[in-house]
Amino acid sequence: METELSRQADVLRGRVAAAAGVQFNPDSPKQLADVLFSRMGLPVLKKVKTGPSTDSSVLEQLATEHELPGLVLDYRKLTKLLSTYVKALGKYIHPGTGRVHTSFHQAGTSTGRLSSSGPNLQNIPIRTEEGRQIRSAFVAAEGCMLVSADYSQVELRMLAHLSRDDTLVAAFRADRDIHRIVAAEVFGVDADDVTPEQRGRAKTVNFGIIYGQTAHGLSRTLRIPRREAAEFIKKYRRRFPRIEEFLQ
Repeated sequence: METELSRQADVLRGRVAAAAGVQFNPDSPKQLADVLFSRMGLPVLKKVKTGPSTDSSVLEQLATEHELPGLVLDYRKLTKLLSTYVKALGKYIHPGTGRVHTSFHQAGTSTGRLSSSGPNLQNIPIRTEEGRQIRSAFVAAEGCMLVSADYSQVELRMLAHLSRDDTLVAAFRADRDIHRIVAAEVFGVDADDVTPEQRGRAKTVNFGIIYGQTAHGLSRTLRIPRREAAEFIKKYRRRFPRIEEFLQ
């Protein structure tokens, strides 16, 4: 797997260079900043002691203006998989058990959630094919099984209950796909005609709205122009006024 991910990283490096129109090291913040802001003239959104920032939040915003920042983000995600998981997990294998043992911390976060370290097993990726391959390395001992349990959309169920929004309540009572229902309402199409992209956007807004996500934050998450994100939130609030009333 290390060989394959390294090959994919090399391919992405080539795409990064092609988008930039010049060869440079995407692992170097200084070189990346020079390409983005001096060579390409993209706006400087944040500064640090060493100059213009090229952190993830900046690249997410710039990705709506040019393809290069998005490619760099993809490259960083892939190289993180390599360094943090593929190459590093083997170091945590216990010599006596031949297995990986993490430590859980009950008071390790300000939100009250559990945290994990040595290694962090709560952050093993799953949304990409590469992430799923890494997860497949975790197997139960012979005669045992791994059990996964999670509340089904518990935040949105609580939102439906507290806001008393008729559409959300009806969707949950009918055991329907809540993200598809919201997408249908916002985009003005039949639920059966909702595209995967529309459902994905609705899902992002569904969970983002609960925690006060703004148009600025949504545009970064979906890599879309801010005005498009603002229009999406506006439609959501118009179609689900009782949610807006409750949140206010």
